[in-house]
Amino acid sequence: MRLIQWDVDRTLLVGGGVGVEAYAAAFTAVTGIPWRGALVAAGRTDLSITPELFAQHGIDDAGPHLEPFFARYAEEFAGRAGRMAVEGRLLPGAAAVLAALAGRTDVVQTLVTGNIAPVGVGKVAAFGLDAHLDTAVGGYGDDHPVRAELVRRSRERAEAAHGPFADADVLVVGDTVHDVGAALAAGVVAVGVATGPASVAELTAAGAHHVLDDLSDVEHVVAVLAG
Repeated sequence: MRLIQWDVDRTLLVGGGVGVEAYAAAFTAVTGIPWRGALVAAGRTDLSITPELFAQHGIDDAGPHLEPFFARYAEEFAGRAGRMAVEGRLLPGAAAVLAALAGRTDVVQTLVTGNIAPVGVGKVAAFGLDAHLDTAVGGYGDDHPVRAELVRRSRERAEAAHGPFADADVLVVGDTVHDVGAALAAGVVAVGVATGPASVAELTAAGAHHVLDDLSDVEHVVAVLAG
């Protein structure tokens, strides 16, 4: 059995700014403070980013606000989710690769994303990708601030549901050096996709075991991921 843990943003899809808009609206709704932050989230987790953004707005202790903020963020995103497929887009090959892998009995696909669970799942659901994923065994940005821990949490959940996976059969697929670093820290396979901020050279230098230009060569990508 092989476990494939997909990043979401810039690996499978581009959200068109819907998530950032929902985040900003939730912040103002919970704090009453006008949003003036710059959300640079690539490869990071919401639990890591959010305290920094609260501090930018003069709130040094975000702890008491996190639970209501994430709940409101999920609501704000759900109210905008219908716009994702219009204002965002799937990246080339993403749907075809997930569908091809979903047809295999030896592969479990899920998400490991810095987004909180309702937003990460909502983003892929907006494009119908959730049908190919066991999102219940994913790792999400409201699980832990450190991305490597999301890899571990997802693996634990997947093994509880599907049985054990060897280290070499757990693959993290993402577009940032943070995705690569998380995979390496968790002792599993890192697959970089150069559709985000990191180039092929940067993903390679970060230690990725495999680097893809994108997902458009479906047969090749499936061969790399399915083994």
